Amino acid sequence: MLAIGLDFGTLSVRALAVDTQSGAILATAVAPYAHGVIDQRLPEGDVPLGPEWALQSPSDWLNSMAAAVRDVVAALDNPAQVVGLGIDFTSCTVLPVRQEGLPLCQIPEMARTPHAWPKLWKHHAAQPQATRITELAAERSEKWLPRYGGVISSEWLLPKALQILEEAPDVYTKADLIVEGGDWVAWQLTGHFVRNACAAGFKGLWHKVEGYPSEDYLRALNPDFADFYSTRGAGEIAPPGDIVGTLTAEWAERLGLRPDVKVAVGIIDAHAGAIGGGVAGDGMMYMAMGTSTCHMLVASREVHAEGISGVVEDGILPGWFGYEAGQVAVGDIFNWYTQHVGLSHDDLTAKASTLRPGESGLLALDWWNGCRTPLVDAELSGVVLGYNLQTPPEAVYRALIEATAFGTQLIVEAFADAGLPTRVLRAGGGLTKNDMLLGIYADVTGLPLEISATEHASALGAAILGAVAGGAHATITDAIGAMVPPPSRTVRPQEAHQPTYQALYAEYRRLVDLFGRDPESPLKRLRALRPS
Repeated sequence: MLAIGLDFGTLSVRALAVDTQSGAILATAVAPYAHGVIDQRLPEGDVPLGPEWALQSPSDWLNSMAAAVRDVVAALDNPAQVVGLGIDFTSCTVLPVRQEGLPLCQIPEMARTPHAWPKLWKHHAAQPQATRITELAAERSEKWLPRYGGVISSEWLLPKALQILEEAPDVYTKADLIVEGGDWVAWQLTGHFVRNACAAGFKGLWHKVEGYPSEDYLRALNPDFADFYSTRGAGEIAPPGDIVGTLTAEWAERLGLRPDVKVAVGIIDAHAGAIGGGVAGDGMMYMAMGTSTCHMLVASREVHAEGISGVVEDGILPGWFGYEAGQVAVGDIFNWYTQHVGLSHDDLTAKASTLRPGESGLLALDWWNGCRTPLVDAELSGVVLGYNLQTPPEAVYRALIEATAFGTQLIVEAFADAGLPTRVLRAGGGLTKNDMLLGIYADVTGLPLEISATEHASALGAAILGAVAGGAHATITDAIGAMVPPPSRTVRPQEAHQPTYQALYAEYRRLVDLFGRDPESPLKRLRALRPS
Protein backbone atom coordinates (compact mmCIF):
# COMPACT_ATOMS: atom_id res chain seq x y z
CA MET A 1 0.00 0.00 0.00
CA LEU A 2 1.09 3.56 -0.75
CA ALA A 3 0.25 6.94 0.77
CA ILE A 4 0.58 10.46 -0.58
CA GLY A 5 1.58 13.40 1.59
CA LEU A 6 0.71 16.96 0.56
CA ASP A 7 2.88 19.69 2.05
CA PHE A 8 1.34 23.14 1.44
CA GLY A 9 4.07 25.75 1.90
CA THR A 10 4.14 29.51 1.49
CA LEU A 11 4.93 29.49 -2.23
CA SER A 12 4.18 25.96 -3.46
CA VAL A 13 2.78 22.53 -2.65
CA ARG A 14 4.85 19.35 -2.58
CA ALA A 15 3.39 15.88 -3.17
CA LEU A 16 5.25 12.83 -1.88
CA ALA A 17 4.34 9.19 -2.59
CA VAL A 18 5.61 6.74 0.04
CA ASP A 19 5.58 2.98 0.53
CA THR A 20 3.66 2.52 3.78
CA GLN A 21 5.72 -0.51 4.88
CA SER A 22 9.28 0.47 4.03
CA GLY A 23 8.94 4.25 4.05
CA ALA A 24 10.65 4.40 0.67
CA ILE A 25 9.90 7.62 -1.21
CA LEU A 26 8.72 6.56 -4.65
CA ALA A 27 8.01 9.92 -6.26
CA THR A 28 7.89 13.62 -5.41
CA ALA A 29 6.79 16.74 -7.25
CA VAL A 30 6.47 20.45 -6.49
CA ALA A 31 4.01 22.89 -8.05
CA PRO A 32 4.26 26.66 -7.34
CA TYR A 33 1.24 28.85 -6.70
CA ALA A 34 0.40 31.05 -9.67
CA HIS A 35 -0.07 34.16 -7.49
CA GLY A 36 2.44 33.26 -4.76
CA VAL A 37 2.02 35.60 -1.81
CA ILE A 38 -0.43 38.42 -2.55
CA ASP A 39 0.96 41.36 -0.56
CA GLN A 40 0.76 44.36 -2.86
CA ARG A 41 -2.48 44.28 -4.86
CA LEU A 42 -5.39 41.91 -5.32
CA PRO A 43 -5.40 39.87 -8.55
CA GLU A 44 -8.96 41.10 -9.17
CA GLY A 45 -9.42 44.80 -9.83
CA ASP A 46 -5.85 45.83 -8.98
CA VAL A 47 -6.92 46.76 -5.44
CA PRO A 48 -3.95 47.92 -3.28
CA LEU A 49 -3.28 46.27 0.06
CA GLY A 50 -2.09 47.90 3.24
CA PRO A 51 1.20 47.27 5.09
CA GLU A 52 1.66 43.88 6.78
CA TRP A 53 -0.97 42.25 4.56
CA ALA A 54 -0.31 38.77 3.10
CA LEU A 55 -3.04 36.93 1.21
CA GLN A 56 -3.31 33.90 -1.08
CA SER A 57 -5.63 32.47 -3.68
CA PRO A 58 -7.60 29.30 -2.81
CA SER A 59 -7.70 28.42 -6.50
CA ASP A 60 -3.89 28.31 -6.45
CA TRP A 61 -3.95 25.72 -3.67
CA LEU A 62 -6.24 23.39 -5.61
CA ASN A 63 -4.62 23.85 -9.02
CA SER A 64 -1.09 23.36 -7.69
CA MET A 65 -2.17 20.35 -5.62
CA ALA A 66 -3.74 18.75 -8.69
CA ALA A 67 -0.62 19.36 -10.78
CA ALA A 68 1.76 17.97 -8.14
CA VAL A 69 -0.35 14.87 -7.44
CA ARG A 70 -0.78 14.11 -11.14
CA ASP A 71 3.00 14.27 -11.61
CA VAL A 72 3.52 11.89 -8.68
CA VAL A 73 0.79 9.50 -9.83
CA ALA A 74 2.29 9.41 -13.32
CA ALA A 75 5.57 8.17 -11.80
CA LEU A 76 3.95 5.26 -9.92
CA ASP A 77 3.84 1.76 -11.34
CA ASN A 78 0.41 1.13 -9.87
CA PRO A 79 -1.50 4.22 -8.61
CA ALA A 80 -4.29 1.90 -7.43
CA GLN A 81 -2.05 1.00 -4.49
CA VAL A 82 -2.57 4.48 -2.99
CA VAL A 83 -4.88 4.04 0.02
CA GLY A 84 -4.56 7.35 1.86
CA LEU A 85 -3.74 11.00 1.44
CA GLY A 86 -2.52 13.35 4.19
CA ILE A 87 -2.31 17.12 4.29
CA ASP A 88 -0.10 19.59 6.14
CA PHE A 89 -0.54 23.33 5.69
CA THR A 90 1.06 26.62 6.71
CA SER A 91 -0.81 27.96 9.70
CA CYS A 92 -2.58 30.03 10.67
CA THR A 93 -3.86 30.57 7.09
CA VAL A 94 -7.60 31.21 7.17
CA LEU A 95 -10.38 32.10 4.77
CA PRO A 96 -14.05 33.14 5.07
CA VAL A 97 -16.44 30.83 3.24
CA ARG A 98 -20.12 30.16 2.68
CA GLN A 99 -21.84 27.16 4.27
CA GLU A 100 -21.12 24.95 1.25
CA GLY A 101 -17.43 25.89 1.30
CA LEU A 102 -17.35 28.57 -1.40
CA PRO A 103 -14.63 31.14 -0.59
CA LEU A 104 -16.07 34.65 -0.45
CA CYS A 105 -13.30 35.91 -2.73
CA GLN A 106 -14.73 33.70 -5.50
CA ILE A 107 -18.09 35.47 -5.35
CA PRO A 108 -17.86 38.06 -8.19
CA GLU A 109 -19.13 41.02 -6.17
CA MET A 110 -16.58 40.32 -3.41
CA ALA A 111 -13.50 39.57 -5.52
CA ARG A 112 -12.24 43.14 -5.04
CA THR A 113 -12.63 43.03 -1.25
CA PRO A 114 -9.31 42.23 0.48
CA HIS A 115 -10.90 40.75 3.62
CA ALA A 116 -12.76 38.19 1.47
CA TRP A 117 -9.44 36.54 0.53
CA PRO A 118 -7.46 33.98 2.56
CA LYS A 119 -5.10 35.56 5.08
CA LEU A 120 -1.72 33.80 4.91
CA TRP A 121 0.06 32.80 8.12
CA LYS A 122 2.37 35.83 7.86
CA HIS A 123 -0.45 38.36 7.55
CA HIS A 124 0.42 40.67 10.48
CA ALA A 125 -2.12 43.45 9.89
CA ALA A 126 -4.25 42.09 12.75
CA GLN A 127 -1.69 43.15 15.36
CA PRO A 128 -4.01 45.75 16.98
CA GLN A 129 -6.60 43.02 17.49
CA ALA A 130 -3.98 40.58 18.81
CA THR A 131 -2.76 43.16 21.32
CA ARG A 132 -6.30 43.77 22.60
CA ILE A 133 -6.96 40.01 22.82
CA THR A 134 -3.81 39.54 24.92
CA GLU A 135 -4.35 42.58 27.15
CA LEU A 136 -7.98 41.74 27.88
CA ALA A 137 -7.12 38.11 28.63
CA ALA A 138 -4.37 39.21 31.02
CA GLU A 139 -6.66 41.75 32.69
CA ARG A 140 -9.31 39.07 33.22
CA SER A 141 -6.75 36.40 34.22
CA GLU A 142 -8.10 34.06 31.55
CA LYS A 143 -6.61 30.66 32.39
CA TRP A 144 -6.00 29.77 28.73
CA LEU A 145 -3.49 32.59 28.22
CA PRO A 146 -0.55 30.87 29.99
CA ARG A 147 -0.84 27.95 27.55
CA TYR A 148 0.40 30.34 24.86
CA GLY A 149 3.25 31.96 26.73
CA GLY A 150 1.08 34.90 27.77
CA VAL A 151 0.89 36.46 24.29
CA ILE A 152 -1.50 35.85 21.39
CA SER A 153 0.06 36.24 17.94
CA SER A 154 -1.40 38.39 15.17
CA GLU A 155 -0.91 35.36 12.91
CA TRP A 156 -3.60 33.33 14.71
CA LEU A 157 -7.30 32.73 14.05
CA LEU A 158 -8.97 34.98 16.62
CA PRO A 159 -7.11 38.23 15.72
CA LYS A 160 -7.66 37.65 12.00
CA ALA A 161 -11.37 36.94 12.46
CA LEU A 162 -11.77 39.99 14.71
CA GLN A 163 -9.98 42.13 12.11
CA ILE A 164 -12.54 41.04 9.50
CA LEU A 165 -15.42 41.91 11.83
CA GLU A 166 -14.06 45.34 12.70
CA GLU A 167 -12.68 46.41 9.34
CA ALA A 168 -15.11 44.68 6.95
CA PRO A 169 -18.32 43.85 8.85
CA ASP A 170 -20.14 43.08 5.58
CA VAL A 171 -17.58 40.30 4.86
CA TYR A 172 -17.96 38.95 8.38
CA THR A 173 -21.74 38.94 8.05
CA LYS A 174 -21.65 37.06 4.74
CA ALA A 175 -19.18 34.45 6.02
CA ASP A 176 -20.83 31.33 7.40
CA LEU A 177 -17.46 29.92 8.52
CA ILE A 178 -13.84 31.09 8.86
CA VAL A 179 -11.66 28.03 8.32
CA GLU A 180 -8.04 26.90 8.14
CA GLY A 181 -6.63 26.45 4.64
CA GLY A 182 -5.68 22.81 5.25
CA ASP A 183 -9.15 21.97 6.55
CA TRP A 184 -10.70 23.71 3.54
CA VAL A 185 -8.59 21.66 1.10
CA ALA A 186 -9.65 18.41 2.82
CA TRP A 187 -13.26 19.65 2.62
CA GLN A 188 -12.97 20.19 -1.14
CA LEU A 189 -11.44 16.74 -1.65
CA THR A 190 -14.08 14.86 0.36
CA GLY A 191 -17.17 17.03 0.71
CA HIS A 192 -16.82 16.89 4.53
CA PHE A 193 -15.64 19.65 6.88
CA VAL A 194 -13.58 18.86 9.99
CA ARG A 195 -11.25 21.14 11.95
CA ASN A 196 -7.87 19.60 12.77
CA ALA A 197 -6.96 19.57 16.47
CA CYS A 198 -3.44 20.81 15.76
CA ALA A 199 -4.48 24.15 14.25
CA ALA A 200 -7.58 24.45 16.45
CA GLY A 201 -5.38 24.13 19.54
CA PHE A 202 -2.16 25.91 18.60
CA LYS A 203 -3.75 28.70 16.53
CA GLY A 204 -7.45 28.71 17.47
CA LEU A 205 -7.14 28.62 21.32
CA TRP A 206 -9.09 25.35 21.66
CA HIS A 207 -8.54 22.99 24.59
CA LYS A 208 -9.73 19.39 24.52
CA VAL A 209 -11.29 19.61 28.01
CA GLU A 210 -12.04 23.32 28.45
CA GLY A 211 -13.03 24.15 24.88
CA TYR A 212 -12.61 27.69 23.51
CA PRO A 213 -12.48 31.07 25.28
CA SER A 214 -15.90 31.98 26.67
CA GLU A 215 -18.64 34.01 25.03
CA ASP A 216 -18.36 36.45 27.92
CA TYR A 217 -14.70 37.08 27.07
CA LEU A 218 -15.46 37.45 23.35
CA ARG A 219 -18.32 39.85 24.11
CA ALA A 220 -15.93 42.01 26.09
CA LEU A 221 -13.70 42.19 23.00
CA ASN A 222 -16.60 43.17 20.75
CA PRO A 223 -20.33 42.56 21.37
CA ASP A 224 -20.76 41.28 17.81
CA PHE A 225 -17.97 38.73 18.37
CA ALA A 226 -19.57 36.87 21.27
CA ASP A 227 -20.87 33.94 19.22
CA PHE A 228 -17.76 33.47 17.04
CA TYR A 229 -16.89 29.96 18.23
CA SER A 230 -20.50 28.77 18.04
CA THR A 231 -20.98 30.14 14.52
CA ARG A 232 -18.11 31.07 12.20
CA GLY A 233 -15.49 29.31 14.29
CA ALA A 234 -17.58 26.18 14.88
CA GLY A 235 -17.00 22.68 13.58
CA GLU A 236 -16.16 19.15 14.63
CA ILE A 237 -12.56 18.81 15.84
CA ALA A 238 -10.57 15.64 15.19
CA PRO A 239 -6.94 14.60 15.83
CA PRO A 240 -4.39 14.28 13.01
CA GLY A 241 -4.67 10.94 11.21
CA ASP A 242 -8.40 10.50 11.69
CA ILE A 243 -10.43 10.15 8.51
CA VAL A 244 -12.19 13.19 7.03
CA GLY A 245 -13.71 11.11 4.22
CA THR A 246 -12.92 9.59 0.84
CA LEU A 247 -12.18 11.40 -2.40
CA THR A 248 -15.18 12.64 -4.32
CA ALA A 249 -15.62 11.13 -7.78
CA GLU A 250 -14.64 14.46 -9.33
CA TRP A 251 -11.42 14.78 -7.38
CA ALA A 252 -10.52 11.12 -7.80
CA GLU A 253 -10.68 11.58 -11.56
CA ARG A 254 -8.78 14.86 -11.46
CA LEU A 255 -5.95 13.37 -9.37
CA GLY A 256 -5.86 9.98 -11.11
CA LEU A 257 -6.65 8.07 -7.92
CA ARG A 258 -9.35 5.65 -6.79
CA PRO A 259 -12.45 7.25 -5.23
CA ASP A 260 -12.08 5.11 -2.10
CA VAL A 261 -8.76 6.78 -1.16
CA LYS A 262 -9.09 8.04 2.42
CA VAL A 263 -8.20 11.67 3.25
CA ALA A 264 -6.74 12.24 6.71
CA VAL A 265 -7.46 15.04 9.14
CA GLY A 266 -4.71 17.57 8.54
CA ILE A 267 -1.96 19.16 10.61
CA ILE A 268 0.25 22.27 10.65
CA ASP A 269 3.30 21.92 8.37
CA ALA A 270 5.98 22.25 11.07
CA HIS A 271 4.15 19.78 13.31
CA ALA A 272 3.96 17.31 10.44
CA GLY A 273 7.74 17.66 10.33
CA ALA A 274 7.93 16.38 13.90
CA ILE A 275 6.04 13.25 12.84
CA GLY A 276 8.14 12.84 9.70
CA GLY A 277 11.23 13.41 11.82
CA GLY A 278 10.31 10.49 14.07
CA VAL A 279 9.05 12.12 17.28
CA ALA A 280 7.00 9.40 18.97
CA GLY A 281 7.34 9.89 22.74
CA ASP A 282 8.83 11.71 25.72
CA GLY A 283 12.31 13.18 25.78
CA MET A 284 12.95 14.01 22.11
CA MET A 285 12.85 17.60 20.86
CA TYR A 286 12.50 18.02 17.11
CA MET A 287 13.98 21.13 15.50
CA ALA A 288 12.80 22.19 12.06
CA MET A 289 15.84 24.29 11.16
CA GLY A 290 15.68 26.79 8.33
CA THR A 291 15.28 30.57 8.11
CA SER A 292 13.68 30.16 11.55
CA THR A 293 13.59 27.17 13.89
CA CYS A 294 10.49 25.53 15.31
CA HIS A 295 11.05 23.32 18.38
CA MET A 296 8.50 20.61 19.10
CA LEU A 297 8.10 17.80 21.57
CA VAL A 298 5.35 15.59 22.94
CA ALA A 299 4.71 14.61 26.54
CA SER A 300 2.25 12.54 28.51
CA ARG A 301 1.08 15.50 30.60
CA GLU A 302 0.21 19.16 30.30
CA VAL A 303 2.41 21.79 31.93
CA HIS A 304 2.97 25.49 31.28
CA ALA A 305 6.49 26.44 30.28
CA GLU A 306 7.76 29.99 29.94
CA GLY A 307 7.13 31.49 26.53
CA ILE A 308 5.89 28.35 24.79
CA SER A 309 3.71 28.86 21.72
CA GLY A 310 1.09 26.41 22.91
CA VAL A 311 0.38 23.05 24.48
CA VAL A 312 -2.35 21.01 22.78
CA GLU A 313 -3.66 17.55 23.58
CA ASP A 314 -3.85 15.55 20.33
CA GLY A 315 -2.03 18.44 18.65
CA ILE A 316 0.72 16.26 17.14
CA LEU A 317 0.07 12.68 18.26
CA PRO A 318 -3.33 11.46 19.49
CA GLY A 319 -3.21 10.80 23.23
CA TRP A 320 -0.18 13.04 23.76
CA PHE A 321 0.27 16.70 24.59
CA GLY A 322 2.10 18.51 21.82
CA TYR A 323 4.34 21.50 22.62
CA GLU A 324 5.70 24.18 20.32
CA ALA A 325 8.43 26.77 20.83
CA GLY A 326 10.66 28.60 18.41
CA GLN A 327 13.25 31.12 17.29
CA VAL A 328 11.95 33.55 14.68
CA ALA A 329 15.33 34.14 13.04
CA VAL A 330 18.10 31.59 12.57
CA GLY A 331 19.09 31.00 8.95
CA ASP A 332 17.78 34.50 8.24
CA ILE A 333 20.50 35.89 10.51
CA PHE A 334 23.24 33.96 8.72
CA ASN A 335 21.89 35.00 5.31
CA TRP A 336 21.78 38.64 6.39
CA TYR A 337 25.40 38.47 7.47
CA THR A 338 26.68 36.85 4.27
CA GLN A 339 24.96 39.59 2.26
CA HIS A 340 26.34 42.23 4.61
CA VAL A 341 29.98 41.15 4.23
CA GLY A 342 29.80 39.77 0.68
CA LEU A 343 31.12 36.32 1.58
CA SER A 344 29.49 32.92 1.06
CA HIS A 345 28.34 30.53 3.76
CA ASP A 346 30.94 28.03 2.60
CA ASP A 347 33.80 30.52 2.85
CA LEU A 348 32.75 31.78 6.27
CA THR A 349 32.15 28.28 7.60
CA ALA A 350 35.53 27.03 6.42
CA LYS A 351 37.32 29.85 8.25
CA ALA A 352 35.06 29.86 11.32
CA SER A 353 35.64 26.11 11.76
CA THR A 354 39.29 26.79 12.60
CA LEU A 355 38.34 28.90 15.62
CA ARG A 356 38.16 27.32 19.07
CA PRO A 357 35.19 28.02 21.36
CA GLY A 358 35.70 31.41 22.96
CA GLU A 359 38.64 32.32 20.71
CA SER A 360 36.80 35.15 18.96
CA GLY A 361 36.03 37.01 22.18
CA LEU A 362 32.52 37.66 20.83
CA LEU A 363 29.09 36.96 22.26
CA ALA A 364 25.78 37.62 20.47
CA LEU A 365 22.05 37.62 21.15
CA ASP A 366 19.96 35.94 18.45
CA TRP A 367 17.07 38.43 18.36
CA TRP A 368 17.43 39.84 14.86
CA ASN A 369 13.65 39.43 14.40
CA GLY A 370 12.62 39.51 18.07
CA CYS A 371 12.52 36.70 20.65
CA ARG A 372 9.71 34.20 20.29
CA THR A 373 10.59 31.73 23.09
CA PRO A 374 10.84 32.31 25.96
CA LEU A 375 10.43 36.11 26.07
CA VAL A 376 7.67 36.42 23.41
CA ASP A 377 8.76 39.94 22.47
CA ALA A 378 8.86 41.01 18.83
CA GLU A 379 10.43 44.37 19.71
CA LEU A 380 13.79 42.94 20.78
CA SER A 381 16.76 43.13 18.41
CA GLY A 382 20.18 41.59 17.92
CA VAL A 383 23.37 42.28 19.87
CA VAL A 384 27.05 41.45 19.28
CA LEU A 385 29.58 42.16 22.05
CA GLY A 386 33.36 42.02 22.01
CA TYR A 387 34.41 43.55 18.68
CA ASN A 388 37.95 44.90 18.27
CA LEU A 389 40.06 46.08 15.34
CA GLN A 390 41.31 42.55 14.70
CA THR A 391 37.87 40.88 14.58
CA PRO A 392 37.56 38.98 11.25
CA PRO A 393 34.21 38.31 9.51
CA GLU A 394 34.34 34.58 10.27
CA ALA A 395 34.49 35.28 14.02
CA VAL A 396 31.22 37.21 13.82
CA TYR A 397 29.67 34.44 11.72
CA ARG A 398 30.59 31.84 14.32
CA ALA A 399 29.30 34.06 17.15
CA LEU A 400 25.95 34.37 15.37
CA ILE A 401 25.69 30.60 15.03
CA GLU A 402 26.64 30.18 18.68
CA ALA A 403 23.93 32.70 19.62
CA THR A 404 21.24 30.60 17.95
CA ALA A 405 22.56 27.53 19.76
CA PHE A 406 22.37 29.42 23.07
CA GLY A 407 18.78 30.37 22.17
CA THR A 408 17.95 26.70 21.68
CA GLN A 409 19.54 25.87 25.05
CA LEU A 410 17.35 28.57 26.64
CA ILE A 411 14.30 26.79 25.19
CA VAL A 412 15.54 23.39 26.38
CA GLU A 413 15.94 24.84 29.87
CA ALA A 414 12.47 26.44 29.80
CA PHE A 415 10.94 23.04 29.16
CA ALA A 416 13.19 21.36 31.74
CA ASP A 417 12.21 23.95 34.35
CA ALA A 418 8.57 23.04 33.67
CA GLY A 419 9.31 19.34 34.21
CA LEU A 420 9.86 18.27 30.60
CA PRO A 421 13.55 17.37 30.21
CA THR A 422 15.05 16.74 26.77
CA ARG A 423 17.34 13.73 26.39
CA VAL A 424 18.04 14.01 22.66
CA LEU A 425 17.66 16.59 19.90
CA ARG A 426 16.64 15.63 16.39
CA ALA A 427 16.99 18.13 13.57
CA GLY A 428 15.71 18.43 10.03
CA GLY A 429 15.88 21.18 7.44
CA GLY A 430 18.45 22.97 5.33
CA LEU A 431 20.75 24.01 8.17
CA THR A 432 21.56 20.38 9.00
CA LYS A 433 24.01 20.42 6.08
CA ASN A 434 26.41 22.63 8.07
CA ASP A 435 28.65 20.36 10.15
CA MET A 436 30.16 23.20 12.16
CA LEU A 437 26.70 24.43 13.17
CA LEU A 438 25.63 20.96 14.25
CA GLY A 439 28.75 20.51 16.35
CA ILE A 440 28.19 23.85 18.07
CA TYR A 441 24.57 22.96 18.90
CA ALA A 442 25.65 19.63 20.41
CA ASP A 443 28.44 21.29 22.40
CA VAL A 444 26.23 24.11 23.72
CA THR A 445 23.29 21.91 24.74
CA GLY A 446 25.40 18.96 25.87
CA LEU A 447 22.92 16.69 24.07
CA PRO A 448 23.32 14.22 21.22
CA LEU A 449 21.98 15.75 18.00
CA GLU A 450 20.40 13.28 15.59
CA ILE A 451 20.05 14.31 11.96
CA SER A 452 16.83 13.37 10.22
CA ALA A 453 17.46 11.12 7.24
CA THR A 454 14.58 12.53 5.23
CA GLU A 455 14.85 15.77 3.30
CA HIS A 456 11.08 16.30 3.29
CA ALA A 457 10.02 15.66 6.88
CA SER A 458 6.74 17.60 6.69
CA ALA A 459 5.58 15.86 3.51
CA LEU A 460 6.57 12.49 5.00
CA GLY A 461 4.61 13.36 8.14
CA ALA A 462 1.57 14.12 6.01
CA ALA A 463 2.02 10.81 4.17
CA ILE A 464 2.14 9.01 7.54
CA LEU A 465 -1.23 10.54 8.41
CA GLY A 466 -2.53 9.36 5.04
CA ALA A 467 -1.21 5.86 5.70
CA VAL A 468 -3.04 5.69 9.04
CA ALA A 469 -6.26 7.02 7.54
CA GLY A 470 -5.94 4.50 4.71
CA GLY A 471 -5.62 1.58 7.13
CA ALA A 472 -2.00 0.72 6.40
CA HIS A 473 -1.16 1.21 10.09
CA ALA A 474 -3.29 1.20 13.23
CA THR A 475 -1.64 4.23 14.86
CA ILE A 476 0.64 7.12 13.96
CA THR A 477 3.26 5.69 16.29
CA ASP A 478 3.16 2.38 14.40
CA ALA A 479 3.47 4.24 11.11
CA ILE A 480 6.43 6.26 12.38
CA GLY A 481 8.18 3.02 13.36
CA ALA A 482 7.72 1.58 9.88
CA MET A 483 8.00 4.64 7.63
CA VAL A 484 10.54 6.99 9.22
CA PRO A 485 14.15 6.01 8.48
CA PRO A 486 16.64 6.06 11.36
CA PRO A 487 18.74 9.21 11.71
CA SER A 488 21.40 9.58 9.07
CA ARG A 489 23.96 10.29 11.80
CA THR A 490 24.36 11.54 15.36
CA VAL A 491 26.56 14.47 16.37
CA ARG A 492 27.77 14.15 19.95
CA PRO A 493 29.05 16.95 22.20
CA GLN A 494 32.80 17.22 22.64
CA GLU A 495 33.71 17.11 26.30
CA ALA A 496 36.68 19.42 25.81
CA HIS A 497 34.39 22.21 24.60
CA GLN A 498 31.93 21.99 27.50
CA PRO A 499 33.61 24.30 30.08
CA THR A 500 34.04 27.17 27.61
CA TYR A 501 30.54 26.94 26.24
CA GLN A 502 29.06 26.69 29.73
CA ALA A 503 30.88 29.90 30.63
CA LEU A 504 29.72 31.63 27.45
CA TYR A 505 26.16 30.48 28.02
CA ALA A 506 26.22 31.92 31.56
CA GLU A 507 27.14 35.28 30.04
CA TYR A 508 24.40 34.84 27.41
CA ARG A 509 21.87 34.34 30.23
CA ARG A 510 23.06 37.59 31.84
CA LEU A 511 22.51 39.40 28.54
CA VAL A 512 19.01 37.90 28.27
CA ASP A 513 18.16 39.43 31.64
CA LEU A 514 19.75 42.78 30.85
CA PHE A 515 18.53 43.29 27.31
CA GLY A 516 15.36 41.18 27.34
CA ARG A 517 13.74 40.91 30.76
CA ASP A 518 14.59 44.36 32.09
CA PRO A 519 11.69 46.78 31.35
CA GLU A 520 14.33 49.48 30.84
CA SER A 521 16.20 47.44 28.23
CA PRO A 522 18.49 49.56 26.05
CA LEU A 523 17.02 47.73 23.05
CA LYS A 524 13.57 49.10 23.88
CA ARG A 525 14.93 52.64 24.30
CA LEU A 526 16.79 52.40 20.99
CA ARG A 527 13.65 51.22 19.24
CA ALA A 528 11.72 54.16 20.65
CA LEU A 529 14.16 56.54 18.97
CA ARG A 530 13.49 55.20 15.50
CA PRO A 531 11.39 57.40 13.21
CA SER A 532 7.78 56.20 13.15
